[in-house]
Amino acid sequence: MPLDLASFLSSSGITLSLFMGGVGLIVAIFLIRNVIKQPVGTELMKKVSGAIQDGAKAYLNRQVRTISIISIGLALLLYLMSLAGKVHTSMPVGFLIGAVCSLIAGYIGMKIAVLANVRTTQAAVEDEHKALNVAFNGGAVTGLLVVGLALLSVGLFYFAMEGIVSKDDPKHGKIVVDSLVGLALGASLISVFARLGGGIYTKAADVGADLVGKIEQGLDEDDPRNPATIADNVGDNVGDCAGMAADVFETYAVSLIGALLLGTLSTSTNDSMREVALALPFLLGGFAIIGSIFGVMWVNFRKGSASQLLMEGVLVASLFSAIVYWPICQSIIPEDGL
Repeated sequence: MPLDLASFLSSSGITLSLFMGGVGLIVAIFLIRNVIKQPVGTELMKKVSGAIQDGAKAYLNRQVRTISIISIGLALLLYLMSLAGKVHTSMPVGFLIGAVCSLIAGYIGMKIAVLANVRTTQAAVEDEHKALNVAFNGGAVTGLLVVGLALLSVGLFYFAMEGIVSKDDPKHGKIVVDSLVGLALGASLISVFARLGGGIYTKAADVGADLVGKIEQGLDEDDPRNPATIADNVGDNVGDCAGMAADVFETYAVSLIGALLLGTLSTSTNDSMREVALALPFLLGGFAIIGSIFGVMWVNFRKGSASQLLMEGVLVASLFSAIVYWPICQSIIPEDGL
């Protein structure tokens, strides 16, 4: 590969990935608008869906208040540690950024799920393929949002720290990476609460609904006359949607930061190699978003069975990523490795 391409990718890789992360968020917003404009259905469907939305919102608001108190307390603890010289003052800032982004991912993931549920039901009355598109687009919002937010939050915070910390400081690289560790810690905290708290609520509602509805009253599964069924569906949204979104954001952000940490530590004595080690994880993540967008488009514009289209969408995204990854890695990674 030409040397100028290698230089461009290594020097502008993070900026390029931020652009692609922004594209992912724009596509996610477009998909949200596409889902919202779909018909909601009958009055009964609106009533049941409204009850689920109200329950999910009430639970998540209560959970956010609880998590916020704990997050602020831990951020203050990190700040006190920074005053004592144990950590850099940027670590509590990174902690709060990670926590807020994880909360945003979880909240929007839950919100789009409850909006897509009833619209998928109505679409299924009209056409099977239309129902697949509504449900798939609702799920794609969370996927694109999580990766886009992770790339933007980590990348922008990295750039901010690069500008704030003096290049003459001998601990420049360590301070920047430690700040990113704070971001990962904040995302992990929210993930634990959202996933475990939502899971406990979900299982409690599920068992309660079955005990009362099936055993005591002889009602069918998910019978709307059983109030606990609403709580069960609320739990599915807050645990499997909000909790999963926060969990995946944390996993992706921590994986990205871990790769940056390894790259920084292994190339600390070579500035050019350090630049490559930092750019590569961002580039791979950014182009993966573009591949995912192509996969979403493939599922929306093709016809066929649901299982076939979903498999084809995964293959399209994977093939695009594999094809793009090869020249990127070949161009910027030296023959003898990093």
